[in-house]
Amino acid sequence: MSTGRGGRGDGPVVSRRRSSSLVQVIEPSTFDELQDQGAENNHNSDWVSGKGAWSIHVVLIAAAKIFFNTLPGVSQELGWTLTNLSYMAGSFLMFHYVKGIPFEFNSGAYDQLNMWEQMDNGAQYTPAKKFLTAVPIVLFLLSTHYTHYDFTMFVINLWALVMVIIPKLPIAHRLRIFGVNKFDLNVAEETEEQ
Repeated sequence: MSTGRGGRGDGPVVSRRRSSSLVQVIEPSTFDELQDQGAENNHNSDWVSGKGAWSIHVVLIAAAKIFFNTLPGVSQELGWTLTNLSYMAGSFLMFHYVKGIPFEFNSGAYDQLNMWEQMDNGAQYTPAKKFLTAVPIVLFLLSTHYTHYDFTMFVINLWALVMVIIPKLPIAHRLRIFGVNKFDLNVAEETEEQ
């Protein structure tokens, strides 16, 4: 046991808990979680690689664009920006914010992971992940072009793109920034006990 702060002999060193960090990394799955994850297909994210799953994104974007075009007072430029923002918000919510799965067949093995981290068992650069990364970029380019490169619309569309693309990058895998989407096992256990 060392004494004092900095070895000055002021008394015993008191260990204190480190303050919360702005960036936290979720630890890799334990052996038990890996066994539970491999026991059965993950029905929560397997559909992403299925037939028709890619085309639904195009259909949703087209439907949103038609919807915004029918609203009175919404110009073509604003319609493209609203389409972009609504798709980006829905994509972020679905793939990067909601954690866990709605099914209880794997003993909570995916409770700490969002859908993007669950897809393809966490593998990067799969065809589904490449497609889901390309769609927001193409939509951003379309919305920027059809807003005639208006600076305000460009900044809004770029902000939405960055908010969706950053969580898709491999460096952001299992990374929680500012405590958003952090899974605290102690809080989960306390909730179960009550």
